[in-house]
Amino acid sequence: MPLNTQLAGEQWRRYTYCRDVGHINYVNKANKCEAFFAGDQWDPADLTSLRQQRRPALTINKTLGVLSSILGEQIDLRTEIAFKARYGSPSGNADTLTKLFRFISDRNQLPWVRSELFTDGVITSRGYIDMRMDFTNSLTGDIVFSNINPRNVIPDPDAWEADPDKWKDVIVTKWLSANDIALFYNEADAKELKKRSSSQWAQGYDSIDTPRNRFGDAHASTFYPTDMDPTARMIRVLERQYRKLAKKKYFINVNTGDKKEIPDSWDRDRIAFTLQSSEGQLVVDEVLGEKIRWTVTADEFVLHDDWSPYRHFTIIPYFPYLRYGRTIGLVENLLGPQELLNKTTSQELHVVNTTANSGWKVKKGGLKNMTPDELEQRGAQTGLVMELDSMEDAEKITPNQIPQGLSELSRKSENYIKTVSMRGDAQMGMSRADVSADQIEANNAAGDVGLRKVLDNLARTDHLIARNALDLIQEFYTDARIMTITKNALTGEQEDVKINWPDPSTGEIQGDVTMGEYDIVVIQQTARQSLEASQFEQAVMLREKLGIPIPDEFIIENSNLINKTGMVAKMKEQAESPEAQMQHKMQVMAGQLELSEIKGKIAKEEADAVLKRAKAAKEIAATQETLNGPPGVEQEMELERQRAEQDMALQREKHEQEMQMQREKAALDAQIKIQQSREDARLKRAQAIMAARQQPADKPGQEKKAA
Repeated sequence: MPLNTQLAGEQWRRYTYCRDVGHINYVNKANKCEAFFAGDQWDPADLTSLRQQRRPALTINKTLGVLSSILGEQIDLRTEIAFKARYGSPSGNADTLTKLFRFISDRNQLPWVRSELFTDGVITSRGYIDMRMDFTNSLTGDIVFSNINPRNVIPDPDAWEADPDKWKDVIVTKWLSANDIALFYNEADAKELKKRSSSQWAQGYDSIDTPRNRFGDAHASTFYPTDMDPTARMIRVLERQYRKLAKKKYFINVNTGDKKEIPDSWDRDRIAFTLQSSEGQLVVDEVLGEKIRWTVTADEFVLHDDWSPYRHFTIIPYFPYLRYGRTIGLVENLLGPQELLNKTTSQELHVVNTTANSGWKVKKGGLKNMTPDELEQRGAQTGLVMELDSMEDAEKITPNQIPQGLSELSRKSENYIKTVSMRGDAQMGMSRADVSADQIEANNAAGDVGLRKVLDNLARTDHLIARNALDLIQEFYTDARIMTITKNALTGEQEDVKINWPDPSTGEIQGDVTMGEYDIVVIQQTARQSLEASQFEQAVMLREKLGIPIPDEFIIENSNLINKTGMVAKMKEQAESPEAQMQHKMQVMAGQLELSEIKGKIAKEEADAVLKRAKAAKEIAATQETLNGPPGVEQEMELERQRAEQDMALQREKHEQEMQMQREKAALDAQIKIQQSREDARLKRAQAIMAARQQPADKPGQEKKAA
């Protein structure tokens, strides 16, 4: 692009303002926390002074151990993203979106990206992910994630919230080579910027390579020859995304009043098609609102200046603790206890060293076989021999004992680290051998309380990732695609996911992810290995103690067996074999026979109960006859008739039940015999064929007979 000194100057002034009002202080804090994490924990001036005094400077890096256990907790905790349809959106599309996000996550190795994000956050108090579209392999684009050094990201200094939608701007400063600028922007600007080798330009020292994080040394020279290597990343580029007032188009639902922004990439035909498909429910309105402007500069060159194609900033933050714009990590509060531990331990070692060589008192001229300087050098050696005129000519100075308070202070410093980090021996995996497993589990659960807020803020970042990904999917994933995801990691079973796929039979679009509104569900669960161990124990307990029929495949799937995939496949193959199917049928028939016998017993018991009730009624009638006198002829005949009918009904019901039981049993027996005879015949034929194949080829008569 042509030179635009005014726009480049405005961008530079905004960058220097944001840098000087707080970002430099953050960078200094982040550098110190990184140094402590790496074990570089002594001030250079203190180290120089101690070396001059020949005193030790020990580094007992407890910070690395504490942070390693916390990072391990995060690795064991994974997040699943799911989408739920709302406002009448098809639920099937929500499932398709969930599978599509899983495909995007696997393709970008999002779990590792999140782990690096979490590491940046807990160490430096800030972590960032950049999410944007990449058009290398697709004309409509693919979503890509990348980690960004938090020192290179400058958020809005006037903001105080974690959601970038509440920020006015964000600046990313990065170093590019001349080749990068020629590839991403234009070659003419790259040639001009390649010639800049000193700080004589308006942007000063900050326009060319300065101290930064990389594989090389922390500092680099600010002077380069004009023919410098075009692959050297030494040109500072400022990439600013900021909100600016502009006219924006919205779809408005006349029934619900909902308003949704129309992407800038939509042309008139697509807007008209959407209005026609809504059957009068949507109208278009244009109002004044904020849009994202994207400007990229290097020195006074404007490399890019246009409206952003995205609804959100590409930067997604993670802050372990955020208090109204102030970010707090997990290392900065460990700096004091760590320094105290290093200094007290070094002082203890110094006292021990002085104990071994506390010094000598020597009478002048009393030494015969060495000089006082030699005694100073060799005075603490084992087997030292001094030649003296008398025993009173030399006396060893009594050394000072290690102060009790110094040892106590060293012990307290370790306890301070445990208290501040809320990571005790149980969380660090150093519990005593006499502590029970249940107590260790309880201690781990109690220690995890200190990480809940840190992990809850990570879940909020996951929600921001899913929200921005949903908008990118609905705006850019507009073409028909087929993606393959792994449905079952154990068996390797895969599934094809179709999005925006036209159905010729109905004329509708299957898996249309471009329309609809969806809620985001963030589910945190332990990693696969820890989850499998827990699932295995629970499945075995449910089947053995409660008798719940848990399938064998599920138990094997959640075990730690090496070849469990092949084992499950072998079990499925055996289950589908003819012998297994025959055995299953016989088991079903046996179960049916047993069920028939149970029904017969129940029917017999019911008949006996009816007979007992009839006898009881007869006895009651006899009792009434005794109390009220003999009945008349008609009453006696009626009673006899009723008794006869009851007896006949009971006999008939009992006979029918016995006949039914016999018929069912005979049918099952016949079916079992027929099936068994078929299997026997099939087995005999197979044996005959195998025997014929094993006989020598020079006996054609036998082969013919076997055939």
